[in-house]
Amino acid sequence: MDFSFTEEQTMLRKMVRKFTDDEVRPRAAEADMTQKLDRSLIKMAADLGLFGVVYPEEYGGGGMGEIGYCIALEELSKGCSSFVSTLGASQSIGAMGIHLYGNDEQKKRYLTPCALGEKIASFAVTEPNSGTDITNLQTTAREDGNYFIVNGAKQFITNGSFADAITVFASTDKTLGPKGYVALIVEKETQGLTIGKLENKMGIRACDTAQIFFEDMKVPKENILGNIGDGYKIALRVLDYGRVSLGAQCLGPAKEALMLALDYSSSRIQFGKPINRNQAIQIMLAEMAATIYTMESIIYRTAWMVDSNMPFSKEASIVKMYCTEGLDFIVDKALQIFGGYGYLNDHSIERLYRDSRINRIVEGSSEIQRILIANALIRDGLELSI
Repeated sequence: MDFSFTEEQTMLRKMVRKFTDDEVRPRAAEADMTQKLDRSLIKMAADLGLFGVVYPEEYGGGGMGEIGYCIALEELSKGCSSFVSTLGASQSIGAMGIHLYGNDEQKKRYLTPCALGEKIASFAVTEPNSGTDITNLQTTAREDGNYFIVNGAKQFITNGSFADAITVFASTDKTLGPKGYVALIVEKETQGLTIGKLENKMGIRACDTAQIFFEDMKVPKENILGNIGDGYKIALRVLDYGRVSLGAQCLGPAKEALMLALDYSSSRIQFGKPINRNQAIQIMLAEMAATIYTMESIIYRTAWMVDSNMPFSKEASIVKMYCTEGLDFIVDKALQIFGGYGYLNDHSIERLYRDSRINRIVEGSSEIQRILIANALIRDGLELSI
């Protein structure tokens, strides 16, 4: 088995790493403090093609597939989780439904500008009373001639305050449950769409997270993805893709935290020697490195499965569960190594600690991933992917 990256993938990594070092990381602390992302980063990333790495070249993308996309996210997330969350919400899930289920006209109208970074996408499934349980959507879409009339609310929507195209999930008939769900592409100028408050968050503070309200919003039927009844299937499929890429968004900060811990433990002198000469610190560093090795292995193996058109739903849940919890484990160890200094916002480890926590919640909590994995095992047995 060949686990090496291609020359093109290696060049992508070098390019994104330089962009992260030069432009992303230097802006991270201020973005966190002001809760505002420097929007010039979006333009610079778009110019580099980073908003379309995963998408086909025919629709303005880089044609690098899931492996290439994970490489880009890994490097970007070393610099600023707020920025990579903004980019990821657009590419990983916002426009992914259009890529997977859109017709050619929809792809040209929405996917291409999103892949080029000219437009930003968002994914709106979560509601005030429907988080993990997306079988209980309260947002409705009533057919009215050539339109759907949409009413309801969405909660915790990344990029929701400024996204140009939002994939909105709604129920056309509550008696049908998820079998009556529909996925609609909604433009931000659509009458009846209102942006609510921006959430004040513990972490990823510069990434906009908004409420969205729909009041008799008219969406043309030409903006439906697939057919009525496909909405639930589309949501689950898009979330599978998002969970793989979210693993890559955890790998970058995990490596960053280990690097910071290594540097600090080499220079911090206690009892006449660097603290990394103490066995207790060495054990922590070793456990962090072993966790990163496992994270990296399952992320890129699963990304390879995606690019090979293999089933990967169970593996996506494994990646999501393990990598989000692995990152929390690593940043906690890193902060412990820093001691009191790590608790101060003078050091980026404090920001990494806060930013990491959301990953175990978004796109399906750790608890629901365990249920999904167990159900897959019960249904399919113990066979692994390879």
